[in-house]
This record gives sequence, C-alpha cells and structure tokens, in this order.
Amino acid sequence: MAYSALITAGTAVASTAVAQHGPSEQSIAPLDLYNQASRAGLPFLHSVASGDPLPDSIILWTRVTPDRDSLPGSGLGPDVTVRWDIATDTAFTDTIGTGTAIATAEHDHTVHIDVKGLRPETIYYYRFIVLDGDHRGATSPIGRTKTAPAYDSSPEEITFATASCANWECGYFSAYRDMAQRGYNGELDLVVFLGDYIYEYATGEYAGKSGISRVHHPQWEITTLEDYRIRYGTYRTDPFLQAAHASTPWVVTWDDHETANNSWSAGAENHTDDPAEGMWTTRRDNAQQAYFEWLPVRVTMDSPERHIYRSFQYGDLMELTMMDLRSYRDAETDPANFANPERTMLGSEQFNWLKNVLETSTAAWNVLGNSVMLSPMKILTVEGDPAANAALNFVDQRTTGMAVNSDQWDGYAADRDRLLELLSHTSANTFVVTGDIHSEWANSVIWNDKEIGAEMVCTSISAPNVDEILTSYLGSYHPENNSTSLLVEDVLTGANPWVKHLDFDAHGYCIAHLSREQVVMDYVRVADVETNNAATNIAVTKTWRPGEGFVD
Repeated sequence: MAYSALITAGTAVASTAVAQHGPSEQSIAPLDLYNQASRAGLPFLHSVASGDPLPDSIILWTRVTPDRDSLPGSGLGPDVTVRWDIATDTAFTDTIGTGTAIATAEHDHTVHIDVKGLRPETIYYYRFIVLDGDHRGATSPIGRTKTAPAYDSSPEEITFATASCANWECGYFSAYRDMAQRGYNGELDLVVFLGDYIYEYATGEYAGKSGISRVHHPQWEITTLEDYRIRYGTYRTDPFLQAAHASTPWVVTWDDHETANNSWSAGAENHTDDPAEGMWTTRRDNAQQAYFEWLPVRVTMDSPERHIYRSFQYGDLMELTMMDLRSYRDAETDPANFANPERTMLGSEQFNWLKNVLETSTAAWNVLGNSVMLSPMKILTVEGDPAANAALNFVDQRTTGMAVNSDQWDGYAADRDRLLELLSHTSANTFVVTGDIHSEWANSVIWNDKEIGAEMVCTSISAPNVDEILTSYLGSYHPENNSTSLLVEDVLTGANPWVKHLDFDAHGYCIAHLSREQVVMDYVRVADVETNNAATNIAVTKTWRPGEGFVD
C-alpha cells in the first residue's frame, strides 16, 4: 500500500520557506483558544493538530468534512482545497507562511502539512480555510504549536506530558482537558503519546467499572480500513482530545491496540487469519494507514516497513527516541524461553538505528519513548486471597516468583540486556517514559547492579486498571485504593525493590520536567474517569538525580 501520497499530493506537504518576522502580542486569550478547539463543527468537525516538532519545521494536521455524507471511512465526498496559514500571533497579522493543500476521499479527507523554514523554540499559531465547495470561507479552530530548540542550543529545561491507553467506552477524557489547559498556559513543550490511542474491540468487550460510558463506532471489532478510520474519527470528536491536540505539538508511537491486542510482527493475540478478520498483514496495513492519516506524524519513507521509529533532538539537553515495539518483535513464548538470545523486541534494523542515535548523541539525557515497561517485574501469589491473585493476573497471567510479563520487555530479556548495556556505555543520563500497563510506576533502571536511569510509567487515560478488574471479577463495586489494590501494590513493591512508586487504581497522565540536574515527574490524576469533565490534580511527584537516584 502506497503511503507516499500522505506526504505529497493527497495530503500535501508544504516545503515553503517561510518569512522570518518578530513575534507579535497574541490577541486571543488561551481560554478562548481552548473553547474554539474543543467546539469544532463542520467542515472542521475533527479540529486541528500539530506534531513531530523540529527546530525549523512542524507537521500541521486537519480533517475536512465536505458534507454530512463525507464522514470518516465513508470514501465519499468531493476534493476540497484548503489554505493553511501559520503566524506568530492569533490575529494572523504576522503571518509568516501560507500555502494550499487538497483533502481527498482517498486519504479520508485528512491533510498533513510539513511547514519548513521556521525559527527554533518559537510558538506559532495556525489555521486552515476552505477555498471551494459548500463551505468556502469556513475557518478551522486556531491551533497553537511550538518548534524544538536549535540543535546547538542549551535549553535550561524541557517540560513534556506523557500519556497512553485511551479507551472510549471505559470513561471520559478529562485528563486531556487538563493537558490542554496546561498547553495553552505555556506549561508544556510537547506531548509524548506512548501507544493505545484507540482500542480495537467491539462494543462491550472491554468496558469500564460501571459498564459502557459511551458506545464505540463502529460497534464491531475493527479490522478494515473503513473500520479503523471510523474509530479514529469517533475519538477525534472528543472535545478534550481536540483541545489537547490543538494546544501542543504531539510526538506519538503506537502500541498494540492501534491494530489488535498483544500484536507482534506476524500476528496478534486478538487476531485470527480467517474470513471474518482477514489476513494479518492486510489488517495491519489497514490500521497503519488509518494511523498515519489521522495523527500528525512525519512518515519516514526510507524503510520498506514505512517505519515509525524516529528521534528528536532538543538542543544539548534531550535526545528523544521513539521506538516501535510491535512491528519487529517475536511472538510471545513460555517463560523458559524468555532469555533466548535469538528473541527480539526491536529487530536488527531498529536496534542498529537506536545504537547509532544513542552513541552519537551529545545531549545530556537520552529519553526513550517506550510503549511497554522496561523494568523487570516479579509477581508473587497471595496465599488464600483469590481477589488479590485476580488483580495480579491482571498484570500478567503467569506463575510465581519470577519475571513473568511476557508482553513487556520481560519476555525479551536478551534484547533488554543489549539495550541496557548500550545505555550504560553512553555518557548521557537515561530516562525511559512508558505506557501500556494502566497504572503509575516510578522505577530505577538497573544494569549490573548499577542504577543507570529512571523509568516513568504513566497510567491510562481511561482504560481499566485493578479496581475496575476487581469490580468485574467479584461482581461488587471496588473503589480506588481498596484494600485488595493496596495489598497487591505492597506485594509487588516488596518483590521488586527498584519500584519506587506504584498505584494500580489511578487514571491520568504524567508530566516530566527535565533539567541538567534532575528529572521531576508529576503524576496527574483524574478524580473519576466515569464522570465527564472530572477534576484533576497532581497527586504524586517523584524526583530522580544522576548519581543519587530517587530523592523523594
């Protein structure tokens, strides 16, 4: 399947060298920008987004809905020409770049613009305007974005959010509202999304504590290109997700649920090669095409696999590498085979790329965008407590007293050893940011009994965690921080001394404040994921310093 049109005619990548002007005072308040972005209507029903910031360029994104029949996945609707503008002020009196693009049904009427010639570490505002058709003159919400610092610069601090695991049916996206507000207030340089942006399940198969909060579309398990496009389109009508995208540039990678649960290079746990679900390669290609269409990602075309792994340098402070831990990995196996040196998570091509990036980087920190937990996890059973063991089985479904989570790096121990050895030989500090496991963790990264870095694991935006699994398993309501959840946390922290913080019941996201001396990790929590527009707060803060480890 050809993706080249995503960066040429079909969704139009601009290479305009924009004019350089000084910043102007913005004329629209952050709250008004938030309200615009979260209340988008036709033809910009899915609002705007930006991503993959470089010092001199950024990806701008929108989706045009020409008429009410041209919904995501429909394949219907005329071509629509849009103009894009980028400026240093919200009134667009200092417009420094403009161009046109064509939104076509071939690519679900999505538009990607790669704007070049921008200034480093600069806030920009952008918009799209329809130039033809029934909605001629319609203007999109205004997006806010920011370029990366110059490669030869020395930033004092970089602040970014991390998030993962947003399940539409399990609850509401209040965490994205908090993220958007912080973005518009200038608190975030970027958002790093670590996978499970959507879930593939049929309605009701993976619901929340009280059942379905809002129904998936389509309502069946998604397998076709049309299905995946509709599911993304549904997600992107959420006002809080729209505002989060419009407020801050995102850097994304996928995990498994963008295609199917527990996927690997040649299949997935939640896939069967049969007439109902089709061939795995077809389903995977459908999922990846929809992903590249609907997210503001700069597609890398120099690999036959159209790889998504890539890196971002933020001056001499941070080298951010976004890894793909699904496309090249071997299938899960029995615990006895975990340490097989032939097993791989990264694949040889990606490992060699990562090795080159890490060995040549001059940044103070190597930050790894990592979709599944790197740190080992030993699980013990709790004698005489079936509820606690059910909770432990949520973390994994294996036995006792050994590293057991086969979908995480535990199942690919030799590849993890190769990665940790590589990291230990670099002069930079290591900071791993992780999603996937629907719980909060702060881990010391250990290699050969030496602490070489820290791992910050964000919990889910809305996907179920332990209190919800207990409610389902026992048939009785279990609130957050119930006695069984607390017992399981104690069991795991006792068996895994490198775990410095663990909460199994929270929903939310994380914020990292990275400076030369330390990384401060804020764990932002949502009061009730089943309540729309729920309250949020920073519940826990952890600090890690090179040579000292966690200091609080």
